[in-house]
Amino acid sequence: MKMSGIKLVGVALIGVIAAVGIPAQADENASNPLAATNNTDFRLQTYDLNGSASKQDAFIDGAFMLRDNLKIKYELHYNSTDITGTRYSGFEQALLKAIYFPSDKKLNDTWGMRTAIGLDWAVDLGNTSQGIGSGTDTLAPFGGIAFANLKTGLTLIPLIQHFESYNGTSVSTTAARLIALQPFAEKYWAKLDLILPYDWNTGTVPATAEIQIGYNVNKKIAVYGDVLVGLGSNRPFDKGIGIGLRLKY
Repeated sequence: MKMSGIKLVGVALIGVIAAVGIPAQADENASNPLAATNNTDFRLQTYDLNGSASKQDAFIDGAFMLRDNLKIKYELHYNSTDITGTRYSGFEQALLKAIYFPSDKKLNDTWGMRTAIGLDWAVDLGNTSQGIGSGTDTLAPFGGIAFANLKTGLTLIPLIQHFESYNGTSVSTTAARLIALQPFAEKYWAKLDLILPYDWNTGTVPATAEIQIGYNVNKKIAVYGDVLVGLGSNRPFDKGIGIGLRLKY
């Protein structure tokens, strides 16, 4: 199959995924990537890039449970940016992620633990001459653990992931990630997401952090806002903000 055909298959898969799924855990928050949830989020983020340029990223970010221990996540990104000096818009990336939960158990009266392994498949849909996309398609295996405090609702999620290109520009990056998620005031939650990637090709660490505050309108709908910050001298952007609408089913 030609590479263009593979990209079309990736986009088509995302288009049909939301129509399937088994019942999810009703009390889990989809902002936890290791949660057993069925959801579709509609998100918009805007970034101040290094210098005077900006980027807007509108994307679908969803998930469904194929089995009680197998989750599929999907994303489709559409960008608008003036990083080249002229503003261009277009699709940036499609992503599919399979997450398998080998174990899910209670450690004691306070803590539960869920382990996860998985694989990301990211297909570039952009045009790098317009400043959209990365010019590469990647595969990224990962592993992580979600520790859930059964009394306070706090969830701590350390993850490790390696990104390797199989088509286009060379990519070889290993990223450590730590997520902390805390519900509060009955219907609200706060999330901290710290990502520390190491680029083996350049020896740089383009780190980022995200703070998210969300509100569960009801059992089927949630809304949230994001504050994003690039960290260090090799940061991919200076700062950003975002909003999201979550549909749960």
